[in-house]
Amino acid sequence: MTTEPSKAPPLYPKTHLLAASGIAALLSLALLVFPSSDVEAKKTTLSLELESPAEQLTQDQDAADVVQATNEPAASPFAQIENSAEDTQQAAQETAQPAPAPAVEEKKAPGHKEVIVAKGDTLSTLFEKVGLPATSVHEVLASDKQAKQFSQLKHGQKLEFELSPDGQLTNLHSKVSDTESISLTKNDKGFVFNRITAKPTVRSAYVHGVINSSLSQSAARAGLSHSLTMDMASVFGYDVDFAQDIRQGDEFDVIYEQKVVNGKAVGNGPILSARFTNRGKTYTAVRYTNKQGNSSYYTADGNSMRKAFIRTPVDFARISSKFSMGRKHPILNKIRAHKGVDYAAPRGTPIKAAGDGKVLLAGRRGGYGNTVIIQHGNTYRTLYGHMQGFAKGVKTGGSVKQGQVIGYIGTTGLSTGPHLHYEFQVNGVHVDPLGQKVAMADPISKAERSRFLAQSQPLMARMDQEKTTQLASSKR
Repeated sequence: MTTEPSKAPPLYPKTHLLAASGIAALLSLALLVFPSSDVEAKKTTLSLELESPAEQLTQDQDAADVVQATNEPAASPFAQIENSAEDTQQAAQETAQPAPAPAVEEKKAPGHKEVIVAKGDTLSTLFEKVGLPATSVHEVLASDKQAKQFSQLKHGQKLEFELSPDGQLTNLHSKVSDTESISLTKNDKGFVFNRITAKPTVRSAYVHGVINSSLSQSAARAGLSHSLTMDMASVFGYDVDFAQDIRQGDEFDVIYEQKVVNGKAVGNGPILSARFTNRGKTYTAVRYTNKQGNSSYYTADGNSMRKAFIRTPVDFARISSKFSMGRKHPILNKIRAHKGVDYAAPRGTPIKAAGDGKVLLAGRRGGYGNTVIIQHGNTYRTLYGHMQGFAKGVKTGGSVKQGQVIGYIGTTGLSTGPHLHYEFQVNGVHVDPLGQKVAMADPISKAERSRFLAQSQPLMARMDQEKTTQLASSKR
């Protein structure tokens, strides 16, 4: 049997072999210096996952939510590999550089343009943005005395321009608040200013809250505004000391007037009724306007919430030192009677008069610093020391009303920090303000009692119903 010799590999010229070796070397070097975009993309993703797994999980969840919401097929998990390098680069550029929003938005109606006031804008720059000459601003502002209100611009305010076919201004309109807008309309004599005020409708709203931190934080979480929270503290301030009595688990219910324009709440009115449970004891309050037009708050059964003195002259302050006949003075460093109560609060916090009375002193008094002393009838006297300053109109010889702001927390005189030193005297003898019992004001008169109960009882019933409904909803 004859064996055929094996075929030898084809022989290439030496120059070809050298060229092939060079190309292979260059390719190896390129792979080392410029790794593929796919490998680099995988490294980046892995790096992000290692650095912040929670963030990556959130992003993945967000992506799933988007797919579910839009009902569109999810992008392939291998999109970075499937797309070409050019597509990936173009998509990245589009994501990194979104198209800027136009400074002037032109509606479908011809000649109608809207401009949003940005930082540094003036009426002249806004006119220029819509194609009006800056010189026309003077004509507009000089046309009516009230037209200058258009120059009082606020950041984010929207101005609407109506232009004629030849580019002349015919109307300028702007909304200055939820209930008010202003406009200028051109006629034969110039521009006429007009103010449009929307009258809000009034409805009642309900809020329930449980205190688990401070009253202000818990009230805000429940949806009660700061001003209504202060009003609630004022209503119950005769019975509850908000500086030391508040405890975790205390509850409140409030029904108040709410002002609404086009379905949007634009403001609040007074509290109509409220209930506050403090340390297991419940207090109620109902606002009632008598036949003479005087409004006040009463308990649900008609007793007055108002007493001769409020429990604390500073809202939400912290008691830093109580009444004591044997306290060591923090500055004098010796035993000295502390014949009052210290309320620590930030500098500038308002201080209120504990009751109606005549101002015996509004000025400096030794270690008390800036001091106000009020005489209440023949029996009672209160003192307020270390004030930063006095409220406008408060002066020696004048009169003040209960709850009126008379000054502000400071640290004048012998004081280690901003606080109010508050003293209470009965027939010239210092007593503990926290333990002093005070008389109640007159209850609802017999002539108006039936009218009062007709308002009070439905409000109390509504609070019970609203609270039950809200608690039932929260358990679902």
